[in-house]
Amino acid sequence: MAKTGTNEKAVKPNVFIRIGLFIKQIIDELRKVVTPTAKELFFWSLAVFIFVLLLMALVTGMDFGLGKATLGIFG
Repeated sequence: MAKTGTNEKAVKPNVFIRIGLFIKQIIDELRKVVTPTAKELFFWSLAVFIFVLLLMALVTGMDFGLGKATLGIFG
């Protein structure tokens, strides 16, 4: 019995076929995307804005606190 496929290299399709397949897969994935409604978009944007404000307050508080601590120790 002869073994087929064990010593043979897999042949890749040419570059144009691969590019075409890649673009086809991109289009197929983009069809699955669900666009949010205006209400969902507003509330998600609001949630992100509030989260960023909270992180800014946290970082600002840490900056001032650590700055005061540094001045207290070394100044």
